[in-house]
Amino acid sequence: MNPSAVDLYEKELGPARPIGSVLVANRGEIARRVFRSARDLGLATVAVHSDADAGAPHVAEADAAVRLPGSAPVDTYLRSELLIEAALRAGADAVHPGYGFLSENADFARAVIAAGLLWIGPPPGAVEAMGSKIEAKRMMAAAGVPVLAEADPRTLTEADLPVLVKASAGGGGRGMRVVRTLAELPGELAAARAEAASAFGDPTVFCEPYLATGHHVEVQLLADRHGTVWAVGERECSIQRRHQKVIEEAPSPLVERLPRMREALFEAARRAARAVGYVGAGTVEFLADDTGRFFFLEMNTRLQVEHPVTECTTGLDLVRWQLRIAEGARLPAEPPARTGYAVEARLYAEDPAADWQPQTGIVHRFRLPGVAAEFTAAASGAGGGAAGDAGIRLDSGVVDGSEVGIHYDPMLAKVVGWGPSRSEAAGVLARALARAELHGPTTNRELLVRVLRHPAFLAGDTDTAFFDRHGLDVLARPLADADARRLSALAAALAEAAARRAGARVQRGLPSGWRNVPSQPQRTVYLAGSGAGAGAGAGAGAGAGAGAGAAVEAAYRFGRDGLLAEGHDGVSLIEATPGRVVLDVHGVRRGFAVARYGRQVYVDSPLGPVSLTAVDRFPDPVPQTAPGSLLAPMPGTVVRLGAGVAVGEPVTAGQPLLWLEAMKMQHRIDAPADGLLSELRVDIGRQVDAGDVLGVVRGADADSDSDSDSDSDSDSD
Repeated sequence: MNPSAVDLYEKELGPARPIGSVLVANRGEIARRVFRSARDLGLATVAVHSDADAGAPHVAEADAAVRLPGSAPVDTYLRSELLIEAALRAGADAVHPGYGFLSENADFARAVIAAGLLWIGPPPGAVEAMGSKIEAKRMMAAAGVPVLAEADPRTLTEADLPVLVKASAGGGGRGMRVVRTLAELPGELAAARAEAASAFGDPTVFCEPYLATGHHVEVQLLADRHGTVWAVGERECSIQRRHQKVIEEAPSPLVERLPRMREALFEAARRAARAVGYVGAGTVEFLADDTGRFFFLEMNTRLQVEHPVTECTTGLDLVRWQLRIAEGARLPAEPPARTGYAVEARLYAEDPAADWQPQTGIVHRFRLPGVAAEFTAAASGAGGGAAGDAGIRLDSGVVDGSEVGIHYDPMLAKVVGWGPSRSEAAGVLARALARAELHGPTTNRELLVRVLRHPAFLAGDTDTAFFDRHGLDVLARPLADADARRLSALAAALAEAAARRAGARVQRGLPSGWRNVPSQPQRTVYLAGSGAGAGAGAGAGAGAGAGAGAAVEAAYRFGRDGLLAEGHDGVSLIEATPGRVVLDVHGVRRGFAVARYGRQVYVDSPLGPVSLTAVDRFPDPVPQTAPGSLLAPMPGTVVRLGAGVAVGEPVTAGQPLLWLEAMKMQHRIDAPADGLLSELRVDIGRQVDAGDVLGVVRGADADSDSDSDSDSDSDSD
């Protein structure tokens, strides 16, 4: 590195110096991750929090915390002046931006440096250069990095379609829309701009050719202030939903099949880093085809969500290196060699079977078996990588009792499996997720497990069309089959009876339902399914997962020979306590862990997790929802109405009526059937709760007293 380049770093970043206390200008899992490495280096830690995050784990774990008044990101985590003031007030001398929010905002980086604080990131000029994906592609093309041609939305023709509309700032799938017809273009551009402005504070979007299938491959970079640039292995992140990564792994199955591709990728990534004078941790993302051709997508001038898979296969602590590089440390001449394999699954509070609707609510219990490390690459094997036995790493933003709200991304945790082979890494991860106790909002757990166990995934046949090719309805179905749900319901009923018996003042020693003379069985009815009764989807009229809402009855009595359960021949009771039931099922002993939170019951067993909602035997009368009602599938804010939508106007099935914004994404509410919009109960800016009536569509030929042709469900995407 020539002296002038080093001087440029000094000019932009300020002189390197020791860090004593670091503020993380972020929340949740990434704040906890940075705190872990900072503590390991002996640094003090400072958290910031919105009002919605006042009780969040990252706040409790920090040495100091500063409130950012408000809950919405635009009022809190996107307010650079508040973040800098918080750092100065708490005595921090460095700021780590995490990922998302202002992590790739050059003005924020400059403001941090101008305030006399050390910026844990690349020079603001590099952030700015890569912050505009439009300008970044032009710069990369000039540097000799392959790029996809940009498409100008003002001159698009049908021959140019399909195209992908993308936000110029930020990432994470926000502000992305696939456009297949010119008629869709204006609306999708508007939606992408609104979503990008909400998530990143910048509404700029652009278009590029859309490749329906491909491989999302990225290269992890580390660069110091002295000119050394590492390409620290590649990751494949091809399994995505709504252009957001769901499963990531290192190394890439595609690159493993095409070994000569690796060095070409690494050289392109290093060339990109040197073109912008990069310092710190960053990632260059490429779109590749099956032949090994690849094209530059973007450069993320920050830590990536999926960085743990690189840490687990190299033994590196990337956050530790971010902090040390900011202090002026030199990288060794060569990066460590990769060892083993790692696969990361993003666990989201969302319902894939209900068009990925985000979910909200209390996380009553969050426990995964076999966790060997949290927020660290520590594992068996030399260097802390994946050389030894398989294991699980957990990076989570929630703990028991955490609340998932509407303001932020619905990711609960990143769960990483590592092992000496790819199949072992995937296997240990699938088992941990399948056996996890996840009590609260509906999650994408079933989808993740089925993908990880899918023959195509295990064969390395992964690309961006994986969900379309293998069927979301199949991948998202419950892990527990119908028989397992019925057994789980019986276990839930027996556990509830045991709880009542334990609290009884008299006849405590008799089994529930015991009669000297045979009588009617005890009956308990549940609604079963993925998240039935939990999270935002419940009661919203849109369904809450595959099989959600299906009634399951447990009917049993005790006779002289023990348990007699209807529909369960060959089943006998071995043990029943309020929290655990053991049944003998045709000579096979089965254990069921039962947890109850109000009417919501969770049954965990090797047969698969089952969520149940107890149905009241004598329910209170409740107001009836008018047929044709549009019900909010989640809490959110109404951000816009469809073109021409007005009370008294005709609508057609599937016509977009309005958009709700929740968790930094926009969700469309469509007309459920042809008819007239007889009521519209919301306007732009209105906040709604799950299940609120947004409007009513009445059959076009129906009179004012008839609603037989109405449909009570609403769709959103």
